[in-house]
Amino acid sequence: MISTPYHKYQQSSVQTASPAQLILMLYDGAIRFIKQGVEGIETKDYQKANHNLIRAQHIVNELIASLNHEYPIAGNLLEIYDYANRKLIESNMKKNKQAALEVASILGELRESWVQILKSTNPVKDNV
Repeated sequence: MISTPYHKYQQSSVQTASPAQLILMLYDGAIRFIKQGVEGIETKDYQKANHNLIRAQHIVNELIASLNHEYPIAGNLLEIYDYANRKLIESNMKKNKQAALEVASILGELRESWVQILKSTNPVKDNV
């Protein structure tokens, strides 16, 4: 596999990111793949839609795996992520872009919550 400078940069970013920054990266990736999946639905490129919606599902599953169940909010997040996963499956099966856009909106709101948490817990760093 040929490694481009961009791929090396991506790998370095992931390896040096804090756990909270990794969560933000997961949200960003899922939202990006959902948008690409919706684009595939809109252009009737169903292979593109399928590929990207499945990638988004994988990221949601990674978010589920990252939950720390020592905190009560993990149960709520699990329910949200489970719902998101089901909506992504529905979107992919029925080629329903509204279901995917709903998930993108939910993940966007969760991402913004993480940004606010990071700012409040570490006000010196403004790089999120």
